[in-house]
Amino acid sequence: MIVGSAGELKESLGAGRRVLGLDVGSKTVGLALSDAAHIVATPYKTLARGKFAKLAGELRQIINEMEVGGLVIGLPLYMDGYEGPRCRATRDFAANLEKALGEQGEDVPILFHDERLSTAAVERMLIDEADMTRKRRAQVIDKAAAAYILQGALDIMANR
Repeated sequence: MIVGSAGELKESLGAGRRVLGLDVGSKTVGLALSDAAHIVATPYKTLARGKFAKLAGELRQIINEMEVGGLVIGLPLYMDGYEGPRCRATRDFAANLEKALGEQGEDVPILFHDERLSTAAVERMLIDEADMTRKRRAQVIDKAAAAYILQGALDIMANR
């Protein structure tokens, strides 16, 4: 089920259930996990985009193994706040994932969170603070961006 606010997501999470953050790209999906107290987001892994059924199965497995109770998906809005083709593709991805999880009897709430500038902010941090090479940055950027998106949502949840 798609929820409209971080407060709704927080209310719908089961006790001790974690939140999974997703940075949905055209070639990969970066993942990040919260702790059970919903305070800290940590980069988790990057999954390749390919056949949707395979990707949905991988996400379902992670949701079950990591005791995930909700998803935060980055929404790539334009700088002026409008939605473009990438937003539509992200919303379609979420709808398909919601349907795939529902077919397996799993009702995981999904929250969209504004991801404007997340990749740029993470890349700047990886260059300035971590002094990573371009090759190494390419390996971690998607999951680091997912952590940045998830942390933003967790911070809002903490203030509700």
